[in-house]
Amino acid sequence: MGKEKEDLRIVYMGTPEFAVESLRALVENGYHVVGVVTMPDKPVGRHMSELQASPVKKYALSQAIPVLQPEKLKDEIFLTDLRDLKADLQIVVAFRMLPEVVWNMPRLGTFNLHASLLPQYRGAAPINWAVINGEKETGVTTFFLTHEIDTGKIILQKRVSVSDTDTAGEIHDRLMTTGAGLVLETVDLILSAKIDAISQESLYVSPSELRPAPKIFKETCRIDWTLPARDIHNFVRGLSPYPAAWTHLISMDGSSQVLKIYRTTYTVMSHSLSVGTLRLSGKNSLDVATKDGFVHLHTVQIAGKKQMSVADFLNGFKEIETMYLG
Repeated sequence: MGKEKEDLRIVYMGTPEFAVESLRALVENGYHVVGVVTMPDKPVGRHMSELQASPVKKYALSQAIPVLQPEKLKDEIFLTDLRDLKADLQIVVAFRMLPEVVWNMPRLGTFNLHASLLPQYRGAAPINWAVINGEKETGVTTFFLTHEIDTGKIILQKRVSVSDTDTAGEIHDRLMTTGAGLVLETVDLILSAKIDAISQESLYVSPSELRPAPKIFKETCRIDWTLPARDIHNFVRGLSPYPAAWTHLISMDGSSQVLKIYRTTYTVMSHSLSVGTLRLSGKNSLDVATKDGFVHLHTVQIAGKKQMSVADFLNGFKEIETMYLG
């Protein structure tokens, strides 16, 4: 398969750190990546005057791989440049929705790596929602692109277990590595012409069985303290370290500030405190009352400050027991 592998012309599409690992695996395993498509450079800095390249672009340039950065994926100049790369296969990892004119271009099609066990968790934030929902396992899926997002025929899947303490960030890193291996397996399978892709519709009876993974916005991340302690714990770790679960730390005078929470544990027990009440247990421990127990805060961040341990946080809040979360 050596010569075939070198002759296969691959165009790779991706943007964030998650996508670098699969691209690196292809390059280091001798595949011929003839071009990379990534997002345009982003303005950064205080005055938004500097332009920052995506992690995928930085890696591609380090390997002297040509880079395309279209604003619009139906732009004629971009489509011409893409055709000129004469790709046999396109691979998409953490990019954006492609028009048919793009995904239908190569003779072997276009496949996507998705960070869930499809058909579950279709959408923009599969890792976050799997952890928020308390799943015991998730995984990665490669599938052929088609019209409807995340619905194409499944090529391969690999499962990854999720513990009660894993954060979305930790699962992200595990899936990034596992996904790179799955991308290689998928390309090898396509090269050997032994693909037996299966329809996602064959894996469920009713759409009501499917859990979605919609994009997460700031308001999505606000903690609802009326939920059970376990659900709040899962919510926090499902949004940690980014974009982070948050709440209002409210003083007796009614003033409030945003508090982000990154790490928690929880205890289920009966008590008589109101939901959102703060309780000190020892000098370095802070608990939040829920309807069925307590959420124990471990790592937090007050607006304008860095992430810190609860012990450090408490040094700056001597009146913490007169405050509550809401």
